[in-house]
Amino acid sequence: MSANDHTPSDPPLIPGSPPIAGLLLAAGGGRRLGGRPKALLPYRGRPLVENAVRVLREAGCGPVHVVLGASATEVRERADLAGCVVVDNPDWAQGMGSSLRVGLTSLAGTGARAALVSLVDQPGIGPAAVARVLAAYRSPTSLVAAAYDGERGHPVLFGADRWADIAATATGDKGARVHLARHAEELMLVECADIAEAFDIDTPPDLARLL
Repeated sequence: MSANDHTPSDPPLIPGSPPIAGLLLAAGGGRRLGGRPKALLPYRGRPLVENAVRVLREAGCGPVHVVLGASATEVRERADLAGCVVVDNPDWAQGMGSSLRVGLTSLAGTGARAALVSLVDQPGIGPAAVARVLAAYRSPTSLVAAAYDGERGHPVLFGADRWADIAATATGDKGARVHLARHAEELMLVECADIAEAFDIDTPPDLARLL
């Protein structure tokens, strides 16, 4: 185990301390799914975005901010996002980086000490994995990511002191990859393969995983 690895034995967050916000990126248009917005894919009888919000809340994130893009009006009409801060990304087609920037901007002034970023199209990642990443928070400079058999994945936690640099370098579909590469030695990986599956819903064959 390297110095950057983490086990679930660390102490939990202190009750009453400033919150860690959940930031759900749900703007994708599902280009490889024939243009079906990922947020509205059916999952257990409801839009997929509702499952992703539930996961963040059950893991202990709050507030929960949701970034919409493709078919945002329809998503608002069909999905129950009560209690969430919902923001639109008009530039969603430019890639995940634009949604990450919009989401981090929406968190400014909330008092959140960190943002835990998750993706709408990963239903195999449940509250247990998210809570494990949350428990690795230590300070506003924390940089934490779930890992699956040693490979970095989602969710990712960014301490508030990192938001400005991440927003400045998030372009295209790179998201936070530039920041993560620059600060690789500071990144704490939290192994989650024992409690989650990090598959994406990207192509028609992937839809079988939603059944």
